[in-house]
Amino acid sequence: MKSLNLYETGALAPEKTRIAIIDDHRLFREGVKRILDMEEGFSVVAEGDDGSEAEMIVSEHHPDVVLMDINMPHVNGVEATRRLVEKAPDTKVIILSIHDDETYVSHAVQTGASGYLLKEMDADSLIEAVKVVAEGGAYLHPKITYNLLNEFRRLSTSKNVNNPDTIGLQEVEYRKPLHILTRRECEVLQLLADGKSNRGIGEDLFISEKTVKNHVSNILQKMNVNDRTQAVVEAIKNGWVRVK
Repeated sequence: MKSLNLYETGALAPEKTRIAIIDDHRLFREGVKRILDMEEGFSVVAEGDDGSEAEMIVSEHHPDVVLMDINMPHVNGVEATRRLVEKAPDTKVIILSIHDDETYVSHAVQTGASGYLLKEMDADSLIEAVKVVAEGGAYLHPKITYNLLNEFRRLSTSKNVNNPDTIGLQEVEYRKPLHILTRRECEVLQLLADGKSNRGIGEDLFISEKTVKNHVSNILQKMNVNDRTQAVVEAIKNGWVRVK
């Protein structure tokens, strides 16, 4: 007798990722909600226009992920995130911001945010970020990743200049990690280090975004890291990507 798959029969529906959006710009908030509502596995369960509402929204609606504007009139996103991390650690926060300065990013991450997106993001980046963070990972906007890595390189190089017994990152011999990655995965890893989004990588390599996502997933698994940023940092340390 053939066993029935309860998901296929409709008896059980896959659990959706519950999302709350907190942003004081109504038009932006509605645009984000419209994008998320089109994704089958997402459900926007609440909205707010100030960080002061965050704790109440989370307590009442139990979202898995909160999209939080960084600049709001009464309680800003960073402070609201700090409070949420203390009161509801299982709820993940993605900061939405117009600021790409590493100071803002570092402050948000140190406070407990699991993601940081620029408001210039495209729909695919938004959807990908929510999926990654909901699954326990971390996500930074590709431009933010690129800026942070440049700062990482600058600080490391400066530190090594003052210590002649160490080798600066700029002096690391470039070598492809062909012992663990395929040639195509090496190309994708390099483009990740260049700050490219999945769409940008696909356009550069003339492959679909779905194929890019598969390559990225394979890279993370083979490198034993949790997210794209960790993969790029490790690649730089090992001289697996060319630094600009």
